[in-house]
Amino acid sequence: MSNINTDNKKITKEIDKFQKSGNIQKAIETCQGAISQDENNAELHIKLGDLYMEWHLDIHQIKQYVDEAITEYQRALESCVDSAEIYFKIAMAFYYKRELEKSINYFKLALEHNTKLAEAHFMIAEIFMKKGDFLEAIESAQRAISIAPFSSSRAYFLVFNILSLSNKSRWYQRYSKLIASFLTLPFDKYAMKEVARRVSYLQFLPILLKTSLMIFLKGFNQEVLDIYRETIDKAPGFVELYINLGRVYYELKRYDDAICEYKMAIWLDSLNLRAYYYLCQLYEEQRDYDNAISTCEKLIELQPHVADFHCRLAQYLYLKGDIDQAIEHYQTAVTLSPNPVWTSVVAQTLGFIFQENTKNLDAAISSYQSAYNLNPNDIDIYLNLGNVFFEKGSYDNALIVYKKALETSPHNARLHCNLGYLYWGKGNIEEAIKEYEKAIKYDNTYDIAYNNLGVIYLDDLGRVKKAIELFEAARKYNPNYALAHYNLARSIAITGDKVEAAKLYQIALDINTYTQELDPVDIEEKIQDLFT
Repeated sequence: MSNINTDNKKITKEIDKFQKSGNIQKAIETCQGAISQDENNAELHIKLGDLYMEWHLDIHQIKQYVDEAITEYQRALESCVDSAEIYFKIAMAFYYKRELEKSINYFKLALEHNTKLAEAHFMIAEIFMKKGDFLEAIESAQRAISIAPFSSSRAYFLVFNILSLSNKSRWYQRYSKLIASFLTLPFDKYAMKEVARRVSYLQFLPILLKTSLMIFLKGFNQEVLDIYRETIDKAPGFVELYINLGRVYYELKRYDDAICEYKMAIWLDSLNLRAYYYLCQLYEEQRDYDNAISTCEKLIELQPHVADFHCRLAQYLYLKGDIDQAIEHYQTAVTLSPNPVWTSVVAQTLGFIFQENTKNLDAAISSYQSAYNLNPNDIDIYLNLGNVFFEKGSYDNALIVYKKALETSPHNARLHCNLGYLYWGKGNIEEAIKEYEKAIKYDNTYDIAYNNLGVIYLDDLGRVKKAIELFEAARKYNPNYALAHYNLARSIAITGDKVEAAKLYQIALDINTYTQELDPVDIEEKIQDLFT
C-alpha cells in the first residue's frame, strides 16, 4: 500500500510540475498514462478531470474538453459514490457546459452529502440569477453566506446585484453587501480564481483600444477585421473577440459572416446574452423572422423577466401573422416593464392590434386607456383612443377625448383633422370645415385635410371650383395619394373635361396598385361611365 501511495505522490508531483509550467497537454498525457496503469484510481481520474476543465477554460484554447472532464469525474464517482467534492465538480462541469438543470441536480447531490458546502449553495444561486429567478437566487446566496460568512465574496456581490434591481431595498442594505464582498474577496478562493481569469483578459486591452480608435477615425474596414482575426487565432476561447468581429462583419454588410461569429460566441458561451441579442437584431434586419423568433425565445429562456425580450418576440410573431401569441408576449412585456413611458408605447401597440387585427374594440379601448394612465402627455394616445371610440360609434366619447387632447396640444394638426372627420360623420358640416381649416393652418402640407375638406365642398356644398383647388393641393403635397387623384377626377368630370378626368382616374388606378386605398373596380367603372 505504501508503494502505491508513493507512486501516486510521485506521479501527482510530475503532473503538477507540467501544470504549473503551463504545459497542460503534457500534464494530461502524463495523467492518462498513469491511469492506464491504475484504471480504478479515483484521485487520478479527478486530477485528469481538473486538467481537462483547466484546459477548457483557457481562452488560448478552443473550448472542447468539458465532456472529457465529466467522464473522468464520473469514473472517479464509481469508486467514491459518497463524495460531495466529485458531485460538486461534475456540477461545475455541467455549469460550464451550460446545461443548467443537470448542473443544479448535481449541486443538490453534493449538498445531500455535505450540507455545509457553501460554494454549492452559491452556484445554485448563480444559476437562478441567470434564469431570472431572483427570489430563489437570493435565498440560496444567503444560505452560502450563513455557512461561510467570511469567504463568500461572490455570494455577497450577487445579493448586492439583486438588491440593486429592486426599488424596495434601502441603500445601506445594498452597499453593506458590496463592502462585505470586497472585504471577503481575499478569503474566497473561487472568487480569486474568477478575478484572475478576468484580469487575464487585460492582455487584450491594447488591441481592443487600438481597434476602437481605428473604428472611430476610419470606420469599420478590412484592417480592423484582420486584427480581430489574428487575435482570435491567439485566443480562440475569448468570447468577446467573436462578438466584436461579428459587429465588424455586420457593419461591412457581410451578414452571413456576422451570423457565424455570433453563433461561435454562443457555442463558446451558450449563456451570452449579448451574442443572442445581436444575432436577433441581425435576423430581424434580414427579415428572417423564423430564426429571429427562435433566437429571441432562447433569450427569454435565459432571462424570462426582461420586458424588452418579450416585446421583441411579440413583434416578430406579429410580423409572422401569429397574432394571439404576439398579444400574449406584449401583455407579458407590459406586466414586466418598470418604465411607464416605454410600457405606454407597448400598451398602444396592443391597442392597435386589438383594433386592427382582432376587431376587439373594447380591448383596444382598455389598452389605450392603460397607455394614457402611464403617460398622459402622449398625444398619440388621445388620437388612437378617439379613433377607436369613433370606430365603435361612441362619437361623444371620441369628441371628449379629442377636446381633452387639444388642451395639451391646441395646434396639433392631426387632432383638428380627426375632429373634422368626427363632426363630418355627425353631420355638422360647419364645424367640420372649421376643424379641417385649422388642421391646414397648423400644417399647410396636410394632404388628408385638403382631400377631406375637398370632399365636403364637392359632395355636401356643391362648390366644384373650391373642391378642385383643395384636391390639387392634396396631390401636390402627396403625389402618391390615389384618393386625391380620384376625387380630383370626379370634380373635373363635372366640369365636362372627360379626357382630363379619364387621365386622372387612370393615375389613381395606377397608384392604387401599390397603395390599395380604393376598389379598383370602382375606378374602372368611373372611366367607362365617362364615355357611355
